[in-house]
Amino acid sequence: MKNKTMYIVLFLMVGFIIFQIGNRTVVSAGERDTDLKKLVTALKNENILLTEWSFYAREHLVNLKSADEVKEYAQKLKQRYPNWEWSESNTSQKWEVSAKSPTSKHHQELLQIMATHTNKPVDAYIVYRVSGDKWNEASESFFTSDQYKNRLNDIFHGIPTIFSCIKGEFGDKMYTSLPKAMNHLLKIFNAKEIEALKEDNFMSVTAESPSFADSIKNRNLQIGVRSEGLGAKTTVVVGTPIITIEY
Repeated sequence: MKNKTMYIVLFLMVGFIIFQIGNRTVVSAGERDTDLKKLVTALKNENILLTEWSFYAREHLVNLKSADEVKEYAQKLKQRYPNWEWSESNTSQKWEVSAKSPTSKHHQELLQIMATHTNKPVDAYIVYRVSGDKWNEASESFFTSDQYKNRLNDIFHGIPTIFSCIKGEFGDKMYTSLPKAMNHLLKIFNAKEIEALKEDNFMSVTAESPSFADSIKNRNLQIGVRSEGLGAKTTVVVGTPIITIEY
């Protein structure tokens, strides 16, 4: 069942990325990092125990026309962040370089540059991800720091696509059923259900909420709720515009 859920998440994410570039409302990354804080605040206010969070930024490098230009771009970032742990891979389908930030007590930063082996112009993407298992004052202050702002300026050429996601859990006594839990979560974000997948122990709803600016065809919020069974914990994952954390 878990593999099925992850397949659905990946399918929705890939589909979203394919058509979002030409249709999404453009909002700066500096504005959209507040989406993660909104998700955190909403779940904390419900006394939901937060177990994982993720800020994911992605840009299609349309201004780089060849594999050499992509590699030159990666080399500049290596020089800018020499204390990060860098690795490189090359397959018949794509070339990729990735880097992890030095270990932090509060979060982990990941950088990836990918280019497919195609005829010119090259098809390349850059991804910057910040994630952690606990949210505290240090986590929040990072997104208002000069260090974070400099990351965005160093890494991206234009305005990246942003995905914010958070995961938590609560006991079975909080809500009597998954539909009740889902309806309550939708109410928190003043969200309207657009489409849903409903099973005995799992629900996933795609919705529209006025709380978030970046949307696709009036869809800018996804909520997943999974029950581990009677007397066990219930897991909730909330993402905007979609979920990017496995559950």
